[in-house]
Amino acid sequence: MTASLAVLTAALLAFHRAVPNGVGRLGSLLEAFLPWLGLAVPALLVAALVRRSATALSALLLPATAWAVLFGGLLLPSGGGPHDLTAVQQNVSDENPDPAGTAAALLRAAPDLVALEELTPAALPVYASALAAEFPHHAVEGTVGLWSRHPLTEVRRLDIKPAGIGEGWSRGLRAGVRTPRGEIAVYVAHLPSVRIRPSGFSSGPRDESADLLGAAVAAERLDTVILLGDLNGTVDDRGLAPLTSRLRAPRRGVAFSWPAALPVSRIDQVLTRSATVADVWTLPATGSDHLPVAARITLGGS
Repeated sequence: MTASLAVLTAALLAFHRAVPNGVGRLGSLLEAFLPWLGLAVPALLVAALVRRSATALSALLLPATAWAVLFGGLLLPSGGGPHDLTAVQQNVSDENPDPAGTAAALLRAAPDLVALEELTPAALPVYASALAAEFPHHAVEGTVGLWSRHPLTEVRRLDIKPAGIGEGWSRGLRAGVRTPRGEIAVYVAHLPSVRIRPSGFSSGPRDESADLLGAAVAAERLDTVILLGDLNGTVDDRGLAPLTSRLRAPRRGVAFSWPAALPVSRIDQVLTRSATVADVWTLPATGSDHLPVAARITLGGS
């Protein structure tokens, strides 16, 4: 039994894309928490040792290897070295009781770019005032905003609204940023929430919004793209394939960002095209239910 469970765990890790999504989106649900399957390895190791089973111990090499291949690199220390930009991304929560304190916390990371989601009309002036001294350039569309040390160009709203959502829903923007290394495109997005219901994993609106955002990225004329946002999904979730198939995920760092009280998943993402996220990490908790995510970015590359 222990050996069989080890083989099953390895199969789920290595072939998670084979888990069907037709009923209750079970595949996406598995992928939302895929790294946690690694906890089966120490549990099964204890069982194998208690039973003194050489077969079970040998079988445990399969899930351990699969987990290491998928996620081991994220645990390695960053190479450090020079980078071109530091970006900070946070869903600041529309119920945040301390916008000024949140802004101050984000500034401690000395970012060049700050992307915020769930901006409210009441809190927006507070963020704008707190960030103005460090960031002379900013843009806001609906409930998302971008603050930059470098000039912004061609700012526009992104239409990523799924069908069935009422007018006034605006959660995406695109802006050109004139960096010392040339102009890049920065996207800020907040995809619809997902829900776990008795019928399964409900992610249809998010997946539809991801399709629209992926099409916008594909049509982007500038080579270098940075996407900052609360995507309500992990980079393993096939529902975000329209984005993860076109953009690169960070090479280093786990950075679980949600929920802030006990983070179990990174749904706040920094993805790039023709740029590299060398490492990603979380900042201390603010008044939001999401932790801020920071990333060091090197421009250029495939």
